[in-house]
Amino acid sequence: MNLPMKKTALITGITGQDGSYLAELLLNKGYVVHGIKRRSSSFNTSRIDDVLPDWHEREARLFLHFADLSDSTSLVRLLYRLQPDEIYHLGAQSHVLVSFEIPEYTGDITALGTVRLLEAIRESGIKTKFYQASSSEMFGRASETPQRETTPFRPCSPYGCSKLYAYWTTINYREGYGLFACNGVLFNHESPRRGETFVSRKITRAVAKIRAGLQHRLYLGNLDAKRDWGYAPEYVDAMWRMLQLDEPDDFVVATGETHTVREFAQTAFDYVGLDWEKYVEIDPKYFRPNEVDVLQGDASKAERMFGWRPGVRLNELVKLMVDADTKLLANQIDGRVERQTSSPQ
Repeated sequence: MNLPMKKTALITGITGQDGSYLAELLLNKGYVVHGIKRRSSSFNTSRIDDVLPDWHEREARLFLHFADLSDSTSLVRLLYRLQPDEIYHLGAQSHVLVSFEIPEYTGDITALGTVRLLEAIRESGIKTKFYQASSSEMFGRASETPQRETTPFRPCSPYGCSKLYAYWTTINYREGYGLFACNGVLFNHESPRRGETFVSRKITRAVAKIRAGLQHRLYLGNLDAKRDWGYAPEYVDAMWRMLQLDEPDDFVVATGETHTVREFAQTAFDYVGLDWEKYVEIDPKYFRPNEVDVLQGDASKAERMFGWRPGVRLNELVKLMVDADTKLLANQIDGRVERQTSSPQ
């Protein structure tokens, strides 16, 4: 009896928030998962270690490889060797405000990195399905709300422009070379694994520290910016569903609700019984040169085509993030968070 072969997936950006949740999802579905990580003088795989702390004691199905989106040769070589059934391209310089400070690097990695990966697929001749992590920041100052797949793009940052370049490149390779290539236009999605410099996690970490008496102020930028915030584990499920379709297409993934940064902060402080106005101050350095006022997505196409719909809304999202950061802080104070000394190979 021939047993079915396990599917193989390659994830760029596997050490990030989305990459770690996606790896967990795919492993639970029986995939062999390969991830790309950049060479660093320090370990940067903590999110993956959280996914599989005893990975070495299980069937070996998670592998990390050194490669870089700025190095075409490393990408082509890796694809030849792995022959993945699915590629999830999540790697990028993904911080919007930082993109104003390093626009050239953002373009090289976020935009041209996608070209290099798609060219690697074409050059290697492998048969694979490709997912491109596109962003709601491509809509920028959108002409309509909510934003859907047909809404014209008007990006307002080097990050948004770079993502738009990658979006159209993905479509060009789909139409020009017949690749199975999908764009997931994901709106903001958060979790306890969100990077600490992003506003959602910055707020929930500050709430935990202020409550513990270890921090006295939280400095934020534009409190009136409205965003559509969802839960990252649900959004990576949408990524996977896109690549299970018979034909490739592009999809918005969002909750359909919009809330201000002020609401996010107020909800977090209210949850622990604190008055947010006593602790939050405005710092102009956190304002963007070009502000995006409102982002709100319409994911009805995703629901219609593959049955995806969001479950976690803002209040629940904020509470689970505050709880996680409160627990993390308590463990750090008690000395139960150890410095990472090893990583999976």
